[in-house]
Amino acid sequence: MSEQFRRKTPDEILESISNIKRGRLKIILGAVSGSGKTYHMLLEGNELKERGIDVVVGVVNKSCSGTLKQLGSLELIPTIEWEQNGHIEQDIDLEKIYKRNPEVVLIDRLAHKNHIHAKNATRLDDVKELINNEISVITTLNIYELKGVKKVAEQLLNVSLHVEVTLPEDTLTKADEVRLLDVTPEAILKRLQKGEISEQDEGPLQFFNNGNLATLRELSLRFLAEEVEEDLTEHREQEGLMGPSGATERILVCVQYHWNGSILIRRGDQIAKRLGGEFLIASFIPLSKKLSKEEEIFKSSMQKLANKLNGSFFEITMNGDEIAKEIVGFSMQHRITRIILGQSKKPVWEEVVNGSIVNKIMRKSKSIDVYIMADRVKAFGERIIPAIKTDKKKENPYRRLSNDEMHDKVERVKKGTFKIFIGAAPGVGKTYTMLREANQLKENEMDVVIGLLEAHGRKETIAQVGNLEILPKKRIRYKNVILEEMDLDAIISRNPEVVLIDELAHTNVPGNKNQKRYQDVMDILDAGISVISTMNIQHIESLKDSVKQITGVSVRETVPDSILQLSDELELIDISPNALRKRMEEGNIYAMDKVEQSLSHFFKTQNLIALRELALRELADDVDDRLESMKRKEGVRGPWRKDEVIFVCVNLRADSERLIRRGFRIAYRLKAEWYVIFVKHPNERQADEKVVLDKLISLTHRLGGTFELYTTRDRRSVFKEIKKQLQTKKATQVILGQSARTRWQEIVGGSIVARLLREVRHLDVLIVAD
Repeated sequence: MSEQFRRKTPDEILESISNIKRGRLKIILGAVSGSGKTYHMLLEGNELKERGIDVVVGVVNKSCSGTLKQLGSLELIPTIEWEQNGHIEQDIDLEKIYKRNPEVVLIDRLAHKNHIHAKNATRLDDVKELINNEISVITTLNIYELKGVKKVAEQLLNVSLHVEVTLPEDTLTKADEVRLLDVTPEAILKRLQKGEISEQDEGPLQFFNNGNLATLRELSLRFLAEEVEEDLTEHREQEGLMGPSGATERILVCVQYHWNGSILIRRGDQIAKRLGGEFLIASFIPLSKKLSKEEEIFKSSMQKLANKLNGSFFEITMNGDEIAKEIVGFSMQHRITRIILGQSKKPVWEEVVNGSIVNKIMRKSKSIDVYIMADRVKAFGERIIPAIKTDKKKENPYRRLSNDEMHDKVERVKKGTFKIFIGAAPGVGKTYTMLREANQLKENEMDVVIGLLEAHGRKETIAQVGNLEILPKKRIRYKNVILEEMDLDAIISRNPEVVLIDELAHTNVPGNKNQKRYQDVMDILDAGISVISTMNIQHIESLKDSVKQITGVSVRETVPDSILQLSDELELIDISPNALRKRMEEGNIYAMDKVEQSLSHFFKTQNLIALRELALRELADDVDDRLESMKRKEGVRGPWRKDEVIFVCVNLRADSERLIRRGFRIAYRLKAEWYVIFVKHPNERQADEKVVLDKLISLTHRLGGTFELYTTRDRRSVFKEIKKQLQTKKATQVILGQSARTRWQEIVGGSIVARLLREVRHLDVLIVAD
């Protein structure tokens, strides 16, 4: 509620007055030509016209037959045509638009160079002029038409992209609204095969293949996520909020000017890339200290390395010797989520008496993870990170398959195709898009039915049902109440080619065959029926803690990450927070009596920005993972350098589930084998021990990990058992929660966390924030 009553600054007042006197700019962004940008621009134009807004078309690509159909009754302002290299080019006619003076003009292909004698050099200049003359513009753009992105795309794809004109990188920042059309490579290739993408569109992309399209898709998701993060940062600063937002990772590597600094920096870069986070390096130097010649050389070398890896390098001068306080202060100021340190060189007695830097950092900040990098030099003599592994196991095409292998391959072929539409929040248009796609499939003579639809009374959604067949729900008596659920048996009996199933994360009423709707979907896929479904980002099981940090809401209904990984297509439905809040205000998401409460709680602008960023990054990571699964293709994040084995150490405390989810997310991003270990001793008794343990085991198995339970004689033997298992499983990284003991308790009775840090210095250790 605070944002509603906050007084505006003088600059904000001036900006608001200026905005009143100008039109709005909305950019519909796509990864490549053929994403459907023009289609959606015209669709939105027709929807605005139905609401009584005066809309015209300034210029549109007419090369596709579907475009002309979508024009509908929209008025088309004649363009200025001219010829170049045998192609007819079109410039918008500003004079005719000014004479017509509409409220909104639709302008296709923002990245266009005008005729040499035109008033403005580019279409972007035309658009800026229209906006300054109180005419709003909705336009389209491909991600590689932005100057900086084009360069990155060419490096990743190893091709030269022919683009008519590139636009400044801040083009998206200056727009009032940006909407990303996320389309899978499979969908683009199908459109290409059907001739729905014109030859002119193909021009800059004569390299249409799954890997290249996926790379551009990931670039668009990550680039927009960075733009959204800037909005979130600005909003949080206005609210006076500090520290991590929960939507993204920001990695800080703390270095000293010694030989191992470069190893820390490279490791930090790897972690940041794999987790899709920003990368900062900082050295904390006492004010009175003068660097030696050797330290100056190391400093220069580290700065060059940081620049090469696109990291930000800081040298912080300290007045005192409280380095832990300085590190935490810097981290809070820069919204750091993880601090990376080298192993301490202090002897045990000194750490016990004076305390270690790691322990001091953890006491001063409970919201930041601390990652202590292994000291492999002392243990193994290693000074560098192992090289990229290239000996991937390749299946010999001449080897005869076993009966079990043959059976597995046949069953996979028989399975239906699984597509999920995912959104940042309720109301973004997932169900609407699912229904629209289903109607297109039906027009192509496919047998499509609705197995379960949750329209929530939204008129626009219900209107999209059209002529689709809706299967009746099953009625179940539960606690003297008749409830309705999706009828799994009826769907399998009806045996359509495709079934639509809304709200994948739903928990079924007791009495059904399966506890969760996603389990019903697995049965339907096994029956050879394809499924299109919907869900929100907050229902991904491993993101539960991030969502709670962002919104304050603990999500009850979740879907295991493995279900999303099983999907053939995962597509994001993107919408700006302001547009979503407007939908809410108009009663298009919830009933009007719930609108005010929703806007001031879950649908706060800050929450929606953070959830949008979370969704964009999650989809980008998913695209990258699928890219890496292609034997010949490497993702945008770059390679991981070695095989990892991760150990998550848990107890019966309330934060153990969070540790397991965190362990899974890290293991999945690093392609690591992972274990959850619980060592029980007789003194540790808890009334609901079995219930808690069963929950931890179930969660581990759902996320694809291995849970191991061991018993020891007493508390002091716990560490010995953990150390033994780390050696047996050849672990490379240990994940722990922060110690709940006070410093005095640690001195008297010891701490497993502190002892692990001292005695497993050859392993990376991650201490997860409370």
